Amino acid sequence: MKRSLRRSTFILLFTIAFIIGISFFMVELVLNADKWVNPENPPYPANQHIYRENGLAEAGKITDRNGLVLADNDENGRVYNEDETVRRALMHTVGDSSTNISTAVQSKYRADLNGYSLIWGMNIPESMRTSRDIALTVDTETCTAAYNMLKHGFEEPKRGACVIYNYKTGEVICSVSTPEYDPNDPPVITEENQDEYDGVYLDNVLSSTYTPGSVFKIVTAAAALEYIPDIYTRTWTCTGSKDIGGHDINCVNGEVHGTINLKQAMEESCNIVFAELAVELGPEKMTATANKMGINMRFDVDDLQTAKGHYNAEGADDNALAWTGVGQGFGEYEDKVNPMQMAILCGSIANGGTAKSATYIKDGADDLLKNIGIKQVKEYSLVDSDIAQKLKDVMPSYKIAGLDIRAKTGTAEVGNGKGNNAWFVGYALNDDCPLAFACVVEDAGFGNTYARPVVEAALETATNNLRGKM
Repeated sequence: MKRSLRRSTFILLFTIAFIIGISFFMVELVLNADKWVNPENPPYPANQHIYRENGLAEAGKITDRNGLVLADNDENGRVYNEDETVRRALMHTVGDSSTNISTAVQSKYRADLNGYSLIWGMNIPESMRTSRDIALTVDTETCTAAYNMLKHGFEEPKRGACVIYNYKTGEVICSVSTPEYDPNDPPVITEENQDEYDGVYLDNVLSSTYTPGSVFKIVTAAAALEYIPDIYTRTWTCTGSKDIGGHDINCVNGEVHGTINLKQAMEESCNIVFAELAVELGPEKMTATANKMGINMRFDVDDLQTAKGHYNAEGADDNALAWTGVGQGFGEYEDKVNPMQMAILCGSIANGGTAKSATYIKDGADDLLKNIGIKQVKEYSLVDSDIAQKLKDVMPSYKIAGLDIRAKTGTAEVGNGKGNNAWFVGYALNDDCPLAFACVVEDAGFGNTYARPVVEAALETATNNLRGKM
């Protein structure tokens, strides 16, 4: 009897282990099969034809939303658009022949470009193959307009990011990150030139976070609109500086705004008002609002995720809390946001509280599972509908490219001898052009001087090319 019990126990344990092993293998197969079949250093002799040209010898072409070819193969191998400005403007989105830019289409979707299918591997029948080509949502002319401003619009080339996306559909219209290089002529990075190319493989739109400065006042305003009943009838007196928690909070250059209400405080970007609001609201309510608006989360962008922002006020004294309210938190209480994250947040405000997750892929060589509909587009609810409407009422208004814009500039101090991060974030209220945007220019100055012109150039082109067609 004991022997039978031991045998039964052994068989049961073996069966459980077998099921766990098979389950683990199946999960790994679904998640990583495309990587196994298409690594940088392939161990599979049967697939050697795939790995010429760094794994792109059999790859399909990549086009923008209008069919303009951004990458393709010819008799000389992988080639990119003939215009160097186009190649540079879209380098982080398209990628080069390496996988150094991990978020780029040619890195992330290399298996799809090669025609790999989870069900059929590399041998999917032609009759079932949709295409090896991938069409992107980006508009090349809009991207080059933003790129040209970042590289040639100021006294010297600027590092930063600019993103514009359709908050109704999720389509990314513009995505530009600098520094960059020509994918037709990738640099050899050495100790001598590493400073020049520092961060060049990083797509700042998706993968970087920055001190937000005054664009964070959108979050503080949302908290005030939700938790302070008489916020619309309140006024404050700004003398350019105020002692909060034993240390002064200053407006930029000590500017005096006098007696102002909330809308005027947003328009003037008064640090005193938003510092006082943060202290009155307290750490718990400020953190709750930041969490709800997605500051401390990642956002899905196709099969990628954005970098995670940061807001923490727990345990902050009044002075530290005040600085977080104006987007200049420091130390453990520092504020950080991601450009794509801010565009999605602005899109949510514009769309009554919800916005679609962003996507770069308009049409592509998806595998069989994706072709039968296993691909989800998320919707983010970041703002209550009544708060979204109230934010529209208090955010500064602009007319850009014939669009009715609500936007916020930001000038964020970063220290270490560097110039300020310049920001411009916002959205258009026009139904035929439902665009949200975020732009950050590093080591620059005022948001109105550096970030706003980049967005203006991009929006002018976007509206000329796409208005009423999105």
